[in-house]
Amino acid sequence: MKAIVYRDNGGPEVLELLDRPVPEPGPGEVRVRITVSGVNPTDWKTRAGATNPKQFPEVTPHLDGAGVIDAVGPGVDAGRVGERVWLFMATAGRPTGTAAEFTVVNDEHAVRLSDNASFELGASLGVPALTAHRALTVAEDGPSRLRPGALDGKVVLAAGGAGAVGHAAIQLARWAGATVISTISGPEKARLAIAAGAHHVVNYREGDPVAAIRAVAPDGVDIIAEVALGANLALDLAVLRTRGTIATYANDGGKPVEIDVRQNMMLNTRFQFLVLYTVGQEALTAAAEDVAAAVADGALPVGEEHGLPLTRFPLAGTADAHRAVEDGTVGKVLVDVAA
Repeated sequence: MKAIVYRDNGGPEVLELLDRPVPEPGPGEVRVRITVSGVNPTDWKTRAGATNPKQFPEVTPHLDGAGVIDAVGPGVDAGRVGERVWLFMATAGRPTGTAAEFTVVNDEHAVRLSDNASFELGASLGVPALTAHRALTVAEDGPSRLRPGALDGKVVLAAGGAGAVGHAAIQLARWAGATVISTISGPEKARLAIAAGAHHVVNYREGDPVAAIRAVAPDGVDIIAEVALGANLALDLAVLRTRGTIATYANDGGKPVEIDVRQNMMLNTRFQFLVLYTVGQEALTAAAEDVAAAVADGALPVGEEHGLPLTRFPLAGTADAHRAVEDGTVGKVLVDVAA
């Protein structure tokens, strides 16, 4: 099979397209013929060595993807062969991700892909959708799971709604019944956030964004899905309701975070920091089930017309796909592995 591999941390140039043996699934595992592989910021950061030291002599990157199960290991229902699936956390504790014609994952990390969903949609889920789900389910007064009506009466603020996680947060929150506000930096990103389903968009670079958000949510925002905590904390606290939650999954821009302890005591602020690698299998399984239900309901479409432009590369162009993500390409970057 053809696979992208790297043996040393470094820039995109360390990625090579090589022939490798087709892997065999072990107990509790499935083998998937990959159609589309999804690229996330964590993939290039891992390749570059910016997060943790490389664990294996050779690595095939990418956590997310979609394809068809073509073999199962002992203990897995043989009826899964031929099933269309989307994958998450493919490289968690493993050297082989989805940037290959075949990969092997734990059975529970291959989720049935609804018949109404494309492989490009399946490959766009994973990290963004599961992260968004976690951000929306950690508030003190719930909910702990998402379904239609679960967020009725709640106001959700999705920071950076034109990003992949922000896009998923908008879609999941709207599917669950919330009023959704998204902060954006300009007209084009406003268009994308509205296409994703945001009820209101606020340009944080113009006018008085606090007043604009408070006009929608006079009692304050219930949950904030935050991508740049250092840059946005003052705004977040100015619009957060008492006992509200700021769920932060990144700190884009790298601005240091300084917390006024008394201010947050008076608000009873709940800060939830999150990353999927250490969130635990129970939370991952719950999120995957809810995301699959949202996909079946048609609630998580992708593409320019749905607020998430897709930028695609062939498997041989995976290095260029990594460069695109590093350069901040808006939307989702995908690698087409098979026709």
